[in-house]
Amino acid sequence: MWADRLGFDSLSAAARGACAQALRCYNFGMVSGASETTGRRRRHLLAAVLAVLVVGAVAGVLFWQRSAAEEGGSGAAPTWRAVPGKSAPPGATPSLAAEPTPRFDIARRQLAALEVRGWDRTSDYQRHRFGQAWSDDVNVEFGHNGCNTRDDILRRDLNTLIVRPSTCFAQSGTLFDPYTGATIEFLRGPRTSRSVEIDHVVALADAWFKGARSWDAQRRLDFANDPRNLLAVSQQANFDKAFRDAASWLPPNPGYRCDFAARQVEVKTAYGLWLSVKEKRALTAVLAQC
Repeated sequence: MWADRLGFDSLSAAARGACAQALRCYNFGMVSGASETTGRRRRHLLAAVLAVLVVGAVAGVLFWQRSAAEEGGSGAAPTWRAVPGKSAPPGATPSLAAEPTPRFDIARRQLAALEVRGWDRTSDYQRHRFGQAWSDDVNVEFGHNGCNTRDDILRRDLNTLIVRPSTCFAQSGTLFDPYTGATIEFLRGPRTSRSVEIDHVVALADAWFKGARSWDAQRRLDFANDPRNLLAVSQQANFDKAFRDAASWLPPNPGYRCDFAARQVEVKTAYGLWLSVKEKRALTAVLAQC
């Protein structure tokens, strides 16, 4: 009874053995004490049993606390840092680490300098205005390398990557989706390739209504294929985000929001795009916590 109340099952093996031995001694004393021992001996036995149980319980609690500390750690840092080509292996806990603060300091300064204007309400956005999808004929990183942009980003963002021999094609790999934190197994094929999609961090429609309408065709093509503005993500996350800016969509994975906000600011600064009032408010709120 006392052992149950003191958490006998949580004790170490040695403590349980000592407790069991003490209990056997006590039970023996109770049986034989009726005829051979005095009341004082019974009290001494009871005191000894209680002492062993208390010591064993304390030892068990200390052992449990040490085990919990070794297994649980101190918790994840608030910001996830993706290393290109180094996604988490299947079933692994997402790797979380704090980004160096200078990046976010720069992003906050850039955000303060960006122009704030209302949406351009002329409803004339069409995808073809940004040129052929995943064109290699661009003047940005990976441009003119003989590979389409989609495969460039898959090869950059997938872990355990296998490339089809003598091609640019990512055949298979593992993605840790920064937007959701999910681990996704990618396999190239007509029914499986869409499990991983390439998102424009600053959506093309958002860019169109905030400055890109005035660009020439080559600048829009460059923007649509600039790796700074592209991430491999899950199909569902790409669908949910769609054309939205930070005022109406942030990654469900809170650990990636600082990086997401910083990247949006960096891209909009590089291309001279403006912000809406609500968008700037949302980005400011995220970066204030980074």
